[in-house]
Amino acid sequence: MTQVKTTCPYCGVGCGVTATVKAGTLCAVEGDLEHPANYGRLCVKGSALHETLGHHGRLNHPRVDGVNVTWDVALSTVAQRLNSLRSAHGNHSVAAYLSGQLLTEDYYVANKLFKGFLGTPHLDTNSRLCMASAVAGYKRAFGADAVPCNYEDLEEAELVVLVGSNLAWNHPVLYQRIKVAKERNPLMRLVVIDPRVTDSCEIADLYLGIKPGSDAYLFNGLLAWMAQHRRLDTVYIERHTEGFDDALVAAQQSAGPVADVAVACDVDPERLETFFYWFASQLHVVTLYSQGVNQSSSGTDKCNAIINCHLAGGKIGLPGAGPFSITGQPNAMGGREVGGLANQLAAHMDYNTLGAIDLVSRFWATENLTPTLPASPGYKAVELFEAIERGEIKALWIMATNPVISLPDAARVRAALEKCPLVIVSECAAHTDLLPYADIVLPASGWSEKDGTVTNSERRISRQRGMLAPPGEARHDWWIICEVAKQLGFVEAFNYAHPWEIFDEHARLSGFENDARHATPKRLFDISGLVGLGRAGYDALAPIQWPVTKAAPNGTARLFEEGEFATANGRAKLLAIVPQWPEQALSAAYPLRLNTGRIRDQWHTMTRTARAPRLMNHRAEPFMDVHPDDAHAAGVTDQGLAVLTAAKGEFRARVRIANAQRRGEVFVPIHWTDCFTQQARSSALIDSITDPLSGQPESKHGAVALAPLRVEWQATLLIADTAVESTPWCTSAYWTRIPMHGLQRWQLADIQPVGDWLAQLSAWLPGPVSVLSQDAASGRLRAASVENGQLRWWLMVGLPSELPGLAWLESRFNETTLSDTHRRRLLAGCDDGAVDTGPVVCSCHQVGQTTITNAIRAGDISIEALGARLACGTQCGSCIPELKSLIEEERPHARAKQTPNTELA
Repeated sequence: MTQVKTTCPYCGVGCGVTATVKAGTLCAVEGDLEHPANYGRLCVKGSALHETLGHHGRLNHPRVDGVNVTWDVALSTVAQRLNSLRSAHGNHSVAAYLSGQLLTEDYYVANKLFKGFLGTPHLDTNSRLCMASAVAGYKRAFGADAVPCNYEDLEEAELVVLVGSNLAWNHPVLYQRIKVAKERNPLMRLVVIDPRVTDSCEIADLYLGIKPGSDAYLFNGLLAWMAQHRRLDTVYIERHTEGFDDALVAAQQSAGPVADVAVACDVDPERLETFFYWFASQLHVVTLYSQGVNQSSSGTDKCNAIINCHLAGGKIGLPGAGPFSITGQPNAMGGREVGGLANQLAAHMDYNTLGAIDLVSRFWATENLTPTLPASPGYKAVELFEAIERGEIKALWIMATNPVISLPDAARVRAALEKCPLVIVSECAAHTDLLPYADIVLPASGWSEKDGTVTNSERRISRQRGMLAPPGEARHDWWIICEVAKQLGFVEAFNYAHPWEIFDEHARLSGFENDARHATPKRLFDISGLVGLGRAGYDALAPIQWPVTKAAPNGTARLFEEGEFATANGRAKLLAIVPQWPEQALSAAYPLRLNTGRIRDQWHTMTRTARAPRLMNHRAEPFMDVHPDDAHAAGVTDQGLAVLTAAKGEFRARVRIANAQRRGEVFVPIHWTDCFTQQARSSALIDSITDPLSGQPESKHGAVALAPLRVEWQATLLIADTAVESTPWCTSAYWTRIPMHGLQRWQLADIQPVGDWLAQLSAWLPGPVSVLSQDAASGRLRAASVENGQLRWWLMVGLPSELPGLAWLESRFNETTLSDTHRRRLLAGCDDGAVDTGPVVCSCHQVGQTTITNAIRAGDISIEALGARLACGTQCGSCIPELKSLIEEERPHARAKQTPNTELA
């Protein structure tokens, strides 16, 4: 048995993980107690990492035109077809689309190949969809894409402001760090600014439920208020900034007095002024912002409106102070470092960085090549797929991402890929919505197999260490890219034998001519202090924050402490911000504002998290959160099925009536794909409108209409994994697939009635109907099939609310032979006297709502009491806000505690 220290592959927190490997299997994970990002904490997704592994569902062989081939054939075919299209249509006819799931070494060689040696600028990344506006905002203000803060600042702050970030669900470990800090420091305050009341509000001292899109009005109003009440740091402004006067005039003209700002933001003016006073009165303020700010047609301006307030108050470069963009993916920052965005070159240099094209050309030794390094930026993500649709881009290599789900106007993206003459996909999962569009499929290694580095949201570089061998013929992304480069004739430039050699080159480029003699100003991104590690030093590399130089060999925790910025004159720039409303306007046809986002237990398109069945239990189906008034007006009911319609498409899901929603607004998750459901892709509802500066899509501001999905029947089907050969029921008006242990659960519904359910079962399902209970009058039915003593499928026609707890049935599917007693109980779906534990609240310990409710009613009316009895809330803490809500709801029913309760569900 061995233990390996690595890094979690989910969000941008970059938690350290200690993985236990036994007999070639990763059997357990726990938080790395020594990693400074998490100090041993893990969220529920990280805790379940070992449950997502295994060779089932993995892509194991290269494929060309649908046929399995050898790697030699696949690599030569990729090179031949790329060269053919370049010869016929020019270098700019080829492109790549990358991902924050790649390691820095993968990213580096991909950028080097496409921009440096194929001569095309058209290489972009899915980080464009989440962090591009933050990047552009930092660069405009500081002269560099440089996050000034670190995670310790969240604990040292007097005030933490969450803007457009449900930190409790999307970055749970950081949320827990803030929660502990508040417990230690009663004077610390937390403000949540978000259109929705989220679980992040659990520890908030103030909540501002602003109107979607009004962020810039709010922060312009804050800047004007600070000036009016003499809360500016005039010394800092004079010594270290420029542009203040213009920024203030723009803020005063657009925001005005508090009452006007309150109207624009649709919040209570007293609560708004309280926030203004708290922000202005404290020096140690961290504003933590994420997709709710960035995913806008004016996201860059919103970021700069936030940064303006920090610069004007001197709240930057200090412990517990600064504007802090929190990234969504594990290596979004690493991709930005090596030039993964279409407007970048490498090592944080841009096409418009003075002398950068010549510098990178000389370093890569491409100055004498034909083609040379491109002279101008390439297409950003949405533009890239529009160029494919126009026929301008002829070849696209997609790595570790799924644009047919994540990009807006998904139908248009699919149509573009259908037209593209050559689509190459590097992927580790055998079944995704993207693969049907691929001409060449290249099997890539996954998280537990990959070896390299990632950079988290606080600029901390950590090692991701491979523990297992890739399955089948899967290969590492950096190896695939380099082998194709060799086939293209660039052997010497891509002749790496190990990722440490790539990292070393990346580090050398970061310091190349990066001194006062060559670079004015000096580039902030500099890890030249890590040059020459060798393989042993690379393998032993401990987490470290850049810059890492001879002057700062142990890294740099905080930037701009001396007030020196990466601009030509060393001053930070305040921008004059004119707020803009979302471009996707509401109308009589589409009167509701759509908000999209993540949920607690899932990640991106679920190719990893859906492999751990317990992560499916918190939110098993796609859903839409709707305010009660909007639900009543549309005629939809809680847990009923409904349709959201937009100009670009529609979304079908189950309704959750939620008082946490503002009236006139709907929230939907981003995770579900065609592999898991029917018409529940959130991207189908979003138009391809982008921020003109950052190119980031306006994914938070759709316009939709709501209507009930009127169905004749609903059903739940459980079917053993080995019994599924085809899925004819997927023609139903609504279906969703929910992985369980050894079986699949399907929720089905249709607008067409079923006249003969026995005939329907025969058409749908293998094997005979072994047991059956049918009530023709009510339309209710339960049936099951048992073959050779094993349960093959189980069906209930009726509402999901009528389901028994499914844990008992799940166990029956995993029995080799059903007992007579269990066979007799199949239609009931449970043992005599068994109690349904309810929907899962605590995913870590699989504790259901009914169990928790019973414990509260028995007298366990605190988080601590529930944790002591049921263990819920004692691991990652993500369920604690939900536990608190249940305590508040059930407290009136609780009885005084007399004796220990031993009869809970």
